Amino acid sequence: GRMGRTLVELYYDVISPYSWLAFEVLCRYRHIWNIDLRFRPAFLGGIMQQTGNKPPAMLPKRGEYMLKDMKRMAKYYQVPVHMSADDFQRIIGTNSLTAMRFITAMDMTNPQYLEPLSREFWMRFWSQHEDITQPENILAVARQAGVSAELSQKALEMISSSAVKDRLKETTAEALKHGAFGMPAVVAHYDGKPHLFFGSDRLELLGSIIGE
Repeated sequence: GRMGRTLVELYYDVISPYSWLAFEVLCRYRHIWNIDLRFRPAFLGGIMQQTGNKPPAMLPKRGEYMLKDMKRMAKYYQVPVHMSADDFQRIIGTNSLTAMRFITAMDMTNPQYLEPLSREFWMRFWSQHEDITQPENILAVARQAGVSAELSQKALEMISSSAVKDRLKETTAEALKHGAFGMPAVVAHYDGKPHLFFGSDRLELLGSIIGE
């Protein structure tokens, strides 16, 4: 990277709508700020389990607020997240493990597709309200992201391999080591130490701490 660039890691899971917001904002700011942005696909389910965290919507008042918050954030950041009250059940009923393993496999084999692929998963789940757990739907997402049938088939075959499972576990463990308890977890490596920022609403603070 360029001289004195700050490494900023984004730990994310496509089941998390706030991760999508942070992803898009950081994608815009990496051209403005002196940062090297590194995408770190991790597994939110693992983080929640390890830390004893609960989905925000488990608390009804928090769920009500989240709907309003997401609507405002989507409008403000111009990201097409569409959330309604029945999405809470949809999230709880969706396991993102296969999707995150697929994204991890693509990161390991053809990392140039990591950004468009992740974006298409969010688009499909959060904008089009479509399934992201079944192999045919995962392949459809990859196709939308411009990945050839051959490469996506290869990535799909890799998801059951220990190499992919271990990589996803390791990335998730790294997020935990940095203090993550949910997603997105943004870690800026500045001044010789990692600085953790949770959520998509601390990005101005991140900028301020790294001198932007």
